[in-house]
Amino acid sequence: MSDTSPSIPPETLALSVICSAPDAKAEARVVAKGLHAALVEDSAPPPGYVLELGDRGWELHTPPELGLGTLKLDFAQGPTAWRLRQAGRRQPLGRAVGLKPGVDKHVIDATAGLGRDGMVLANLGCRVTLIERSPVMALLLRDALQRTAPPELRERVQVVEADARRYLLSLTVSPDAVYLDPMYPERGKSALVKKEMRILRELVGKDPDAAELLGAALACGAGRVAVKRPRGAPVVDGPAPSHSIEAPNTRYDVYLCPANHGPRLV
Repeated sequence: MSDTSPSIPPETLALSVICSAPDAKAEARVVAKGLHAALVEDSAPPPGYVLELGDRGWELHTPPELGLGTLKLDFAQGPTAWRLRQAGRRQPLGRAVGLKPGVDKHVIDATAGLGRDGMVLANLGCRVTLIERSPVMALLLRDALQRTAPPELRERVQVVEADARRYLLSLTVSPDAVYLDPMYPERGKSALVKKEMRILRELVGKDPDAAELLGAALACGAGRVAVKRPRGAPVVDGPAPSHSIEAPNTRYDVYLCPANHGPRLV
């Protein structure tokens, strides 16, 4: 899940990089330079957000005053691994993007966020492009993909750091489907929001431009667009969906665009 408002620039995020893996200093140095962040070699923890490269890959430590702890993505265990074991083509997510037995589909997940829905789609046989505009989240996604995903999923998933609206409108070959999971509206009590989602909100902000992202998805030439919404939430501003698929706590609004099938030249 992600949103489409400009992400917090790395240089204004109060972000530092540390390396606790003795043989990985060169990688940490390259990442710090790319993020315009300081590579800190002090033993005292720096203030603000801290990206740490350790023996188990990259993880993000949030400022202590936020009380949110550490974010590390792992596709081999935890919530994502559980979802991969449970996923089926006839479950709502697979139906929303139009999966059919024996059909190879390319799906763009334009709001990658924590990567869970995209990895489920890859596990169901799709070729998946994960679009994430936050450079920190894109780094964590790539790291988790390379270090923890099964080899067959690594071959089917690509992580792209980009503004999803511009990316979709720049395509010369259209995907079969675009999947959107805009940031849900804030709940009344922030404690009800899981810590991972609160960290994601801190990194990428709110989601005022979901309608623009939907418009770009509908214009990119995909055969269908699926938008994940909380059950009972209003549809995203724009055209009415062709139909919706209900799940216990979630709804998928599906926009069919049959005239869009096939390559689109821009």
